[in-house]
Amino acid sequence: MTEKLITVGKIANTHGIRGELKIVPETDFPERFDKGNSLIIVDSQNKQTPVTVQTSRLHKNLFIVQFAQFSNINEVEKFKGSLLKIEAKNQQPLEEGEYYYHQIIGCKVVTEDGQELGLVSEVLTPGANDVWVVDLPKGKQLLLPVIDDVILKVDIAAKTIRIHLMEGLME
Repeated sequence: MTEKLITVGKIANTHGIRGELKIVPETDFPERFDKGNSLIIVDSQNKQTPVTVQTSRLHKNLFIVQFAQFSNINEVEKFKGSLLKIEAKNQQPLEEGEYYYHQIIGCKVVTEDGQELGLVSEVLTPGANDVWVVDLPKGKQLLLPVIDDVILKVDIAAKTIRIHLMEGLME
């Protein structure tokens, strides 16, 4: 499998003796865990195990999921701490102006007059709007609020973000 994989959850623990697993969701699309959906378990050695959701229910912010491939606790215990992933091609389409974090991280940030500032290294979600962390030369960082006044154009294909450098951003 050379296709890029995207994490949608983490296996926290087993549940009961019939092979169910407690999953911490890491996705805005909980329907990923609906019956019949295909996922890939990636363990700490990076071994990939394709699975199909047989049953799923929400319990205290966790999903209790049973995969069709397993029917008892002994078969699934080894997956504790593993990640659940999907192939990138199976991502949900987003609305215009919305982006997955992995699409933004690594993008080159350029001012409206063409000055290259650096690359986005992280996405923060402090509240009202996301903040993109840009690594600048000399080890400094720029925190870019993701608002219309600052983010002018995002070109995912070219991995470039054009911004308006508002007064006070470059302190």
